[in-house]
Amino acid sequence: MFRCGIAYPRCRWIIPLLLLFAIIFDIIAIAAQSGWVEDEDAKSHYASMWDQCRGRNDHWDCKSLMEHPWAQAVAALMIIGLLVLIVAFIVSILAMCSVNIPLLLFTAALLIVVVVVQVIALIIYPVKFNELIFEGNYYYTWAYGFGWGATIICIGCAILFCCLPRYEEELRGEGKVKYIYTSS
Repeated sequence: MFRCGIAYPRCRWIIPLLLLFAIIFDIIAIAAQSGWVEDEDAKSHYASMWDQCRGRNDHWDCKSLMEHPWAQAVAALMIIGLLVLIVAFIVSILAMCSVNIPLLLFTAALLIVVVVVQVIALIIYPVKFNELIFEGNYYYTWAYGFGWGATIICIGCAILFCCLPRYEEELRGEGKVKYIYTSS
């Protein structure tokens, strides 16, 4: 006989692992020097969250974007989002160790804050960058995509942390195993 079910006590560590991946994605997005944006034609202009560079081959003229208030706001929001995400990760580990329902909901609230802050930052950046630069077409690169990836993971984890209180007994290992599929 074959049975297929969900082992909640073992699966409960997947969500903090996802939050760890979100932290890594955020660090990659914030620290990336190769740029969030690059031009499509001659690869002669790129910009990261911190600066923009123009030129070719080994001759690059780089200027800081931090002289613009919108760039400062984007950097601040992304860093605040990362710090709150780290706190949410620590709280999620504590919540999963003891299956503490208020901590699960607090983690969900922290993740919603992270999502709101990072979505604002990730929308401000392309809007203001396009106002700053008028020529040509630009592509948003993998580093910008990592920022969105971290935000999407946080959305999913926030939903899961909101749903977990319904499965408290299963998370503790006290509930009856619900089989998805059984064959006789």
